[in-house]
Amino acid sequence: MNHSNSPHTKRKYFLSIILFLFISLFLTGCSRGKSDDEDFCRFTNQLFCQEVSASTISLHYTLQNPDKYGIENSPVTYGGFTTDAAAVKASTENVISSLHKFENADLSSENRLTYNILDSYLDTAVSGADYLLYQEPLSPITGIHAQLPVLLSEYQFYDVADIKTYLQLLGQTGTYFDSLLLFQNAKARNGLFMPDYQADSVISQCHSFVEMGKENYLYTTFEERLNNLSELSDAQKEELIQENATQITGVIFPAYQHLADGLEHLKGSGKNEKGLCFLPDGKNYYKYIVRQSTGISSSIPRLQKMTKKQIAEDLNAMESVLFPAGSQTGQSTYTAPTAIRASGAPVLTSPSLNQNPVVRVDSSSVLDLAAPTSILDDLKSKITGAFPEIPSVNTSVKYVPSAMEEYLSPAFYMIPAIDNTSENVIYINRGQTVEGLNLFTTLAHEGYPGHLYQTVYHASRQADPIRSILDFGGYVEGWATYAEMMSYYLAPLSKDEAVLLQKNSSVMLALYALADMGIHYDGWTLSDTAAFFKNYGITDVNAIQNVYELIVGDPGNYLKYYLGYLQFFNLKKEIAAKLGDEFTQKDFHQAVLDVGPAPFDIVSTYTHEKLLNETR
Repeated sequence: MNHSNSPHTKRKYFLSIILFLFISLFLTGCSRGKSDDEDFCRFTNQLFCQEVSASTISLHYTLQNPDKYGIENSPVTYGGFTTDAAAVKASTENVISSLHKFENADLSSENRLTYNILDSYLDTAVSGADYLLYQEPLSPITGIHAQLPVLLSEYQFYDVADIKTYLQLLGQTGTYFDSLLLFQNAKARNGLFMPDYQADSVISQCHSFVEMGKENYLYTTFEERLNNLSELSDAQKEELIQENATQITGVIFPAYQHLADGLEHLKGSGKNEKGLCFLPDGKNYYKYIVRQSTGISSSIPRLQKMTKKQIAEDLNAMESVLFPAGSQTGQSTYTAPTAIRASGAPVLTSPSLNQNPVVRVDSSSVLDLAAPTSILDDLKSKITGAFPEIPSVNTSVKYVPSAMEEYLSPAFYMIPAIDNTSENVIYINRGQTVEGLNLFTTLAHEGYPGHLYQTVYHASRQADPIRSILDFGGYVEGWATYAEMMSYYLAPLSKDEAVLLQKNSSVMLALYALADMGIHYDGWTLSDTAAFFKNYGITDVNAIQNVYELIVGDPGNYLKYYLGYLQFFNLKKEIAAKLGDEFTQKDFHQAVLDVGPAPFDIVSTYTHEKLLNETR
């Protein structure tokens, strides 16, 4: 299954799209004494070790102590890219064949869950193998060129051996980028190269990274990590600092410049600057993208209908607050819904889409001036009534380097190794004006009860390690967006203000989701997209063009946030309607969290079984 191993093979570390589990293999359900379960766990463990060892970054970010999982002397490598779709498909089908040798009914309940999730994941992967060259590892927000520096700067040094591995890895960056360019050349030969405007954006980011020079954070973060190792003498530290500097100037910077030059050479070879449906078989590829990124099996027309229905409900709820029964209409100073930034989703960089919210509120000077750590503590204390308890962990808040502020999300959570979730890091992008209420909801998304909370909770469940390398972005980002939406009601706002702001945020994210499906499935042009947003009071031409290009470059990315959120929201309404007075928020949250990252069909089935069948 090692297809195109980027630094985020099957996971997007710092964008928080995957949940990592805290677990020792010896504490899983794999030692129950039943041979079928033991054989199944040996199979998943072998698959896990094989996959996680394919990239040094993948291995290091997943495991602090690989030897305890039987992984020793793994090669130092970034991995690479392949254009052999047939080999990818055959490899995945072989894993499916091995999985199907087990009788699901003979496994323990926990292993049955793992079996079902892995089976669904592999089935989706097979359907996408034919579209290998359609994939874009250099997307505007989540591309390798943007992720790699952050991954390298957060590469932890647990001992001296980690430093040597890190420096060896830096030395291979040029070879890795050569592999990336070969992949891009194959895309170009098949008419699948990115639009020129996207290439220009990536090239610009590469140049900005190189132009940081001696101010590049790969210098400073290396020294900071060295200082945490007391066994190194000053002389040894100085030698390592010099070696790191040599790798940055001699390998890293030239690799980024070579990537920029290679993309410049390929400009003009792309055949499509619009949605995926304009590519050969592009509509089917988009269907795969939606299923893979959201974990939802519904048809796209059905997802569009569901989104429009929720927009109508949200607007009605806002109208009920703005114009209560019996009040005079037409007297309000409030404006039509416009954007309030969804903290976890990619940011629309034009400020015109982030002004004039539906209602202006004073979220109190206390909130505006609160430090991120204080807000996290506040959120942590406020969720105890509605969410199950999790183990205590340490959380550091860091800030995105100024040179990268333009290219990274408003905030992101660095997912810890599955065998050490006690230390957690959240990054805040001050260049995206994350402050006041936006900071509060952003930290709910990234921290409590969002990504950090979910990660630590699921770690305590001690699930099979194989699940830590399966990407279910719809569940993970959907949960964090659900947490973000709930946080409006935990902020120092009146109920009416919270409703207005939360529904406004939901509507805006829904509009981006509809635009994503419209552009890639229905073939919306830029003018079509402008007409769509105009219906909701958004008319800035430059801003809409920015949105259009962002969506073209990262198909399906908005969907995992909004549609994932909607799945949790609708499932809760459904369960609450069936349970009536027996329903509690904490029981619902525990049930969906106990399942963990998975396709929503499985989440729904297990949640119904837990909350409905067991209470009857």
